[in-house]
Order: sequence, then structure tokens, then C-alpha cells
Amino acid sequence: MEIQLSSTITEQIPDFKLGVIEYKNITVGDSPQMVKGRLRLFQESIYFDLEDKNVTDLAGIKEWRDIFKRLGKDPNRYRHSAEALYRRVKKQNYLTPVQSGIDINNFFSLQYQVPIGIYDTDYLSGQISLRIGHENEEYLGLNGRVNSLHNLIVSADEQGPFGSPFVDSNRAPVTTDTNNALQIVYLRPSTDCQNAEKLTQSLMNMFTQIHGGDASFRMLGCP
Repeated sequence: MEIQLSSTITEQIPDFKLGVIEYKNITVGDSPQMVKGRLRLFQESIYFDLEDKNVTDLAGIKEWRDIFKRLGKDPNRYRHSAEALYRRVKKQNYLTPVQSGIDINNFFSLQYQVPIGIYDTDYLSGQISLRIGHENEEYLGLNGRVNSLHNLIVSADEQGPFGSPFVDSNRAPVTTDTNNALQIVYLRPSTDCQNAEKLTQSLMNMFTQIHGGDASFRMLGCP
């Protein structure tokens, strides 16, 4: 699958980088008890860590808020997905297990304080580009609302945008019927390429341990 990072992003965020993982022949189902337990314990740990601080004090959350602001999107109105997860945890509205694909995604998003998107590639077609959303672009999101994509980072195929670090569309969600998937890790620009690659590979390895199948990854924005 051909994936390109648009210069419209890198011109404004010179150190912008992504980890992109492709999975083939995976099996998505109920999360193992180990994953459920780790997700719960990690959220409880985050809750206690946040007792005397704000979510926006966290380095990763703050860095991605700054990206939204620099691209012209108010981070107080459009909170990136990792911040949304952290705000839930701070309210003790803990994430409950959904299914293995989503649970692993949420776990790593919380661990690294970055948005992560995962998509069923059987619902995508043609070349994929990461770019800035146009003025009149919108889609129905997994939040049940029609979301304006203007000045947001979006993932788009030949049919149009399907994902964003804000909220993904309802067009290509990973479900228990998914066999092939694409995962996009919206890394912190401040993360050097060596550590960005280690993080991406660690996510890929844990995902395949749970789901089987074959996987490969690449870095965008790194030489």
C-alpha cells in the first residue's frame, strides 16, 4: 500500500513523523485477560499521577495540542484522541475492554501520549496520503457526529478522508471481522527517529503477539 506524507504538513511541522504499520491475516477478538488487566492497572496509575496536575501538563498531550494550534485548529474545541482518553481517565471514566484491536490501540496511545489510528484496509482503496483537511471536508466520525476536517491532519484514500488524530470516520473501523489493517502512529515531533522506530516496532510486535498474522512497518518523516 502506497502511503505519502504531504509537504503541507512538514512545511509547518518540520519534524513531523509517523509510524505506519500494515497487518495481514490477523484475527481480532476478545482481548486476553493479560491485556484487560494491564489496561485497567495502567489507567489507575495514570489517575493517581494526575491527581495534582492537569492533563495538559503532560509532555505528549501538550505537544500534540501545539500541533493542532499551529495548523489553525483550536485544541480546546478539537482535542486530539490521546488527550480525550486521558481526560476520561482523570474523571475515573475508565476505558472498558472493547475488542483486542481497539484495546491495544488505546493502551499504546495512553502509554506514549500520542494519537494512534487503526483501520480495516479492506475498506480503503488506492494511494493513501497524510495531508491537511480542506475547508469543506467533513465526515461522520466514530463519535456519532459530522466533523469538520478543515485544518486537521487527515488520512485520505481515493474516496476521501477516513482518519484523523482528532477522531476517525466510521468508514473503516477495525472489528472482529477484520483480517487486514493499517495502523498510523502520530509520533511526537520531538521524538528522535531512532526512538520513534523502536516505539513503532514495539507496538507492531505486541499487536502480532495477540492477533497473529504478518506485519511490516515503515517510518514517514525520518531519513
